[in-house]
Amino acid sequence: MKEGFVNSNGERIDLESAFKKADHPFRVVIVCAMWLTGFDVPSLSTLYLDKPLKAHTLMQTIARANRVSEGKNNGMIVDYCGIFKNLRQALATYAGQGDSGRDFTGDKVDPTKPATELIPDLQEAIAFVRAFLEEGGASLDDIIEKTGFERNAAIMAAKDVANQNDETRKRFEIMCRQVFKKFKACLNDERVNDYRRDYDAINIIYRSLEKDRQHADISDIIRQLHEIVDEAIVTAPAQVKEESTPYNIANIDFDRLRKEFEKSPAKNTTVQNLKHAIEERLARLLKQNPLRTNFQQHYEKIVEEYNREKDRSTIEKTFEALLKFVQELGEEESRAVREGLDEESLAIFDLLKKPDLNKKEIDRIKKVAVQLLQTLKEGKLKTEHWKEKESTRDAVFTVIRDFLWDDTTGLPVDSYTEEEVTEISHRVFQHVFYAYPTVPSPIYANVSYL
Repeated sequence: MKEGFVNSNGERIDLESAFKKADHPFRVVIVCAMWLTGFDVPSLSTLYLDKPLKAHTLMQTIARANRVSEGKNNGMIVDYCGIFKNLRQALATYAGQGDSGRDFTGDKVDPTKPATELIPDLQEAIAFVRAFLEEGGASLDDIIEKTGFERNAAIMAAKDVANQNDETRKRFEIMCRQVFKKFKACLNDERVNDYRRDYDAINIIYRSLEKDRQHADISDIIRQLHEIVDEAIVTAPAQVKEESTPYNIANIDFDRLRKEFEKSPAKNTTVQNLKHAIEERLARLLKQNPLRTNFQQHYEKIVEEYNREKDRSTIEKTFEALLKFVQELGEEESRAVREGLDEESLAIFDLLKKPDLNKKEIDRIKKVAVQLLQTLKEGKLKTEHWKEKESTRDAVFTVIRDFLWDDTTGLPVDSYTEEEVTEISHRVFQHVFYAYPTVPSPIYANVSYL
């Protein structure tokens, strides 16, 4: 245990660091004292208590599960030894009432919320969700009461209300999480079962929205639009579904997609799913090449206009703008092939080049990019934890600067000034520092084209 764990890349990691990593398989730990207070693990969500605790030690202990972390709505404390009385005293003391646990009138203060107030809180949270959906023309009761295709249509309608724009989506998700939180708080009250169907229906919408975000794929979105049919549905015998290939985004038939999008009963959801897919793709491209910020700016402008637009009939314009943006991303993804480079060397090439170079100079810079990257990956970047040591960081920068200055291996002497070479050396180092914590780079692992 003292030696910790060994990762798949052979790197050793101590117990404390491993437990703080949300994706590390070390997920359950039994502690006596040290880690109960002051040990900050934001992803920790559940704490089981089987040790009598009091006062500030108890407060610090339960705070271990109360840290904010992505994907975490709340922490849960499971009490095996009956410390609730101690918790009330600790809360009264540290919530500002003093050691006596009394207010300024001398009356006892109970800082915990009475059970009688929890159910009304849950009712109110569910009512907010109902009102939100009804305002947009959807019904929570339809999801609860209907079955089959009618129920699926009700879920789709609810999602489309939530997906009107980024702000409505966030607001709806916050309201859902409030329902989940207050439902959990009422689990010890038998009356909570009266609201279980409402809870389940809201959970279905919320999980479906999350699933759309996680599995959003541009080819699938286009394929789904192609499968939209008129009101007359013709049934056919079930067939084994063959594995489909991604659509060639470069050859999108905008006229056809525009007509199919007009038929879609869930335009808002389609646009949101397309946005999520683009954001994932754009994030990957930006990580691989720091000079692609113009794509980010273009996308942000499209989204800004989409969120500002009040006339829902113009959502087709946003959809088409996003599809055209997808085409631009596709062209950018294939640029490395057109330049005769891979994604890694393309990023270095973009950092090295400047305007008004002739073909001979451009060809020279491509070779410099490939050879510089190869030199770094076969040399200094192989040093373990090279980013953490000042000496190795300086050594990597020196390799970059000397390589670019060298008459044999470096940039064209007649085309670059001393100041330009120095500035470019710093830009290349910054990119290498970010993109190559290890070799091979995790950023360029499993590069695929959607």
